[in-house]
Amino acid sequence: MHTSGMAILGPVVALAGWTMVMWVWVFIGRIPAIAKVPALNQPGADVGWTAAKLDKVLPPKAQWPAHNYNHLHEAPTVFYAVAITLAIVGAGDGSSVQLGWAYVCLRVAHSVWHATINKVMPRFILFILSSLVLMALIARAALAVF
Repeated sequence: MHTSGMAILGPVVALAGWTMVMWVWVFIGRIPAIAKVPALNQPGADVGWTAAKLDKVLPPKAQWPAHNYNHLHEAPTVFYAVAITLAIVGAGDGSSVQLGWAYVCLRVAHSVWHATINKVMPRFILFILSSLVLMALIARAALAVF
C-alpha cells in the first residue's frame, strides 16, 4: 500500500509501536517497585496517586521508563502531525521517509538510554538530534504545503 508519499507512515506506525513497548516497560518495572513499598500497599494508599507522589517513594530507576513514556507523548506528537501531513500531500517518500526513520531511531535510542543509564548529557544530545531531524521534517512539510 505504498502509494506516492505514503512511505512516511512506516515510521509513524513504528514510533507508535515503540510507545507501546515503553508502556509495557513501565508496568514491568513499576508494579514490582510499588509492591516493595509498604506505604503504598495499605488500604486506601492508592487514593490520589500522582507521578510526583510516586517519584518521592519509588527508586528513580523504576520511574525512568515512566518518565520516558510521558516524553513519547510530547515532541513525537508533532512528528505524527507532520508525517501525516507529508503523507496527505504526497511528500512522504524519499528524504522525508529517511528523516522519519532517523527520527524514530533517535527516539528509540533516547528511550533506551533514558530508561536504563539516564545520564543527562547523552540523553540531551539524543533529544537535540531528534529535534533537529523533526525541524527538517517540518521544513519539508512547509515547503510542500505552502
